[in-house]
Amino acid sequence: MSNSIENKTPALRDRLKALRLAQDPNEARRGALLMRGRLFTWLATTRDALKKAGKPAPKNIAAFWPIAQEPDLTPLLYQWVEEEDITVSLPVVTGPEQPLTFRLWTPDTDMKPGAFGIAEPAGEQAPAPDVILVPTLGFTRKGDRVGYGKGYYDRTLTNLKAQGHAFVALGIAWACGDIDRMGDVVYESHPHDYRLDGILTDKGWALKLPE
Repeated sequence: MSNSIENKTPALRDRLKALRLAQDPNEARRGALLMRGRLFTWLATTRDALKKAGKPAPKNIAAFWPIAQEPDLTPLLYQWVEEEDITVSLPVVTGPEQPLTFRLWTPDTDMKPGAFGIAEPAGEQAPAPDVILVPTLGFTRKGDRVGYGKGYYDRTLTNLKAQGHAFVALGIAWACGDIDRMGDVVYESHPHDYRLDGILTDKGWALKLPE
């Protein structure tokens, strides 16, 4: 297909960013609210089911601080910490080509600009996360993720898995980032890519997590 956009090129990222930017701001705010509601319900339901089964329930959630046009989950982070006794952490970039580390976050945590101007917590190291919320620019319904091209999350998730730590990697994306609906895009995953366990969008689950 001579006019196709190849997998993970700057052109594909630019197109995904343009689609995201073109969203109606009011619809985006409503979509973020719906995502927070679905995410809250999923975690609460999962925790209740595991507790009833006598199994460990997820308690440590690694989230992200949104940059421009990303879904804003921060009201949910406040609710988790203040009302649900959930431990929330945020990613910190320690250096180029390095996995992310996660530091504890609460509403009282001091935040400072980190790499790429993204706010990072100045707190202590967090426990290994049970659930990792991954900002996702584009995706396929098989769990492939297109990020911003630096590879931080691929390295981080791969590193945690190599350490034998069990976790759920959940992509948070706008539905307009669905690559499977772009008929002119050829997508092929790379060996270093980490496939997500689930993907939540403003239109619902693009990839539903196992029950």
